[in-house]
Amino acid sequence: MPAGGRGAVLVLLCLVAAIATTSCGGVLRKKYEYEEEMYLFLDGTATVNVNASVASLVALRGADLPVDPEARVDRRRVRAFFEGPGAAVTAVTLSRRNGRRFVHVGINVSDVRQLPRLTAFHWSSYRFERQGDLVVYKQTVGKPEGKPLADVGWTGREAVMFKMHLPSQIPFHNAPSKRVERGNILEWEQPFSERLRGVPIDVEVRMEPASILYTTLLLFGSTIVAAALVFVLVIWWVWRKGGNQKSLNADV
Repeated sequence: MPAGGRGAVLVLLCLVAAIATTSCGGVLRKKYEYEEEMYLFLDGTATVNVNASVASLVALRGADLPVDPEARVDRRRVRAFFEGPGAAVTAVTLSRRNGRRFVHVGINVSDVRQLPRLTAFHWSSYRFERQGDLVVYKQTVGKPEGKPLADVGWTGREAVMFKMHLPSQIPFHNAPSKRVERGNILEWEQPFSERLRGVPIDVEVRMEPASILYTTLLLFGSTIVAAALVFVLVIWWVWRKGGNQKSLNADV
């Protein structure tokens, strides 16, 4: 095969592999019966996304929603369940998986420490404060406050997830995986059966008080300034060398 042909095939294979990796990443990503995903900011505000089956909201949080997969889920009722003082629901969508209805809710929170005032988050206690040179976040997820349910299709393999996206460097955390995922993500996973029994989840994170974005922009700006200075110095050196060469030619 000509070199050009081999190169084209190689590029095509790389593209296929990239597409397959992206697609499989979405397909293979673990699905949770209940998931809280928090984007926390250094001023204590947050965006919280809850992705949960209707049945889990009833069993864990006591939501007044129909668990029958054929029943209509009222988005207004879902919104009211998550909304309250200092918390504004930005989106409510619905889906279906494993024969159960799921809700996906986005909430903007003005002060993460006030979340326990809302029914949906009353089972957790929150601390967010400055301690020395670090910002400390702590959350303890306690016992559920729900209703017992008959068979809704759970197999015993279901799990819950509490995920955090942090805005700055993380000197300390107690995530079970012992690692920080890409994009400063930490995860606390628990079997759904343990969550139903009220086995607590303790979250603790210590963060730098400066945002990664601010640090990145500062570094980027410094790099641009340094590059500009080098460019100016090169131009000055070329101009000076040219001037010296002209003087030598004139002397000759």
